[in-house]
Amino acid sequence: MRYDAVHGNGEGEAVNLVDLAVTNLLSPVVLFFALGVAAALARSDLSVPEAVAKGIALYLMMAIGLKGGVEVARQGLTSTLILTVLAGAVLSFAIPFLAYAILRFVSRLSAVDAAAVAAHYGSISAVTLAVAIEVLGRAGLNFEGYMIAVAAVMETPAILAALLIARRSRPDDGLSRGELLHEVAFNGSVVVLVGSFFVGWIAGPAGMKPIAPLFTDLFRGMLCLFLLDMGLVAGRGFARAKKALSAPVILFGFVMPLISAAIAAPIAAMLGLSPGGAMLFITLAASASYIAVPAAMRLALPEADAAIYLTLSLGVTFPFNLIIGLPLYLSVAQKLAG
Repeated sequence: MRYDAVHGNGEGEAVNLVDLAVTNLLSPVVLFFALGVAAALARSDLSVPEAVAKGIALYLMMAIGLKGGVEVARQGLTSTLILTVLAGAVLSFAIPFLAYAILRFVSRLSAVDAAAVAAHYGSISAVTLAVAIEVLGRAGLNFEGYMIAVAAVMETPAILAALLIARRSRPDDGLSRGELLHEVAFNGSVVVLVGSFFVGWIAGPAGMKPIAPLFTDLFRGMLCLFLLDMGLVAGRGFARAKKALSAPVILFGFVMPLISAAIAAPIAAMLGLSPGGAMLFITLAASASYIAVPAAMRLALPEADAAIYLTLSLGVTFPFNLIIGLPLYLSVAQKLAG
């Protein structure tokens, strides 16, 4: 993830879907995730200390936010930026309603559990975004830096939508609205992502040069270490939640990203995004949160089963996007915006 990667060789060449899928599958990022899953399923005592994992997550959010801010400083504010941010917010708010309806139709999840799961699929995965940026770098594609701002905006509307859905089944929950809004707006990942974005925007390309070795050269290695930990978490989650995850619910984890991607793709084309920007917009819509939303759900919907929503987003949808989704989204983006 180098800051000059998005200015490398223009729009890049068309990428063969199968070749990119194979390349992505064999990349160190995906292989370390697979190693973590395998170690967990084999009941290995391999672990990443929680403090280290949180530190790496903080680093990734800072690196992603800084990159977006620097690119906005380089490109300047545009009407497309504003429209894309608004489109992302609307999409994040709308997807949970669709996800909830699908879950209630195909599964026996309670209204609260279905609402909690739906929130994850309306919000975004910053780590999936980081891997998508890495894929674009390998493909030599430009992307609009303000997509990082779009990602930050798409973190929270889904949470509000899910709570509106859940309140229909339990209107008198006694939850403090101010407490909930504070949790959503000042969630650690949101604060770091948005704050780093503004730091990068204010500092600009020149201001980033002194810290580039830390936030660019080390990014890929840190991402590999983080995904090793994510693999361990996902593998152990499967063991805990296998009884609660019925076949229709697991199938939802594979199909919902494709539905969201199908909705986002024509919107990206209408916004006039570049192939790289369109790919990131589609990826954001198709990803599922497993950091910000679980934290909010623990406060807002404590009776929802965390084993269901966390294992589904992290153990099913995340690896699906990592292996199959990202190459597919890039292929679609190139055809729509190329």
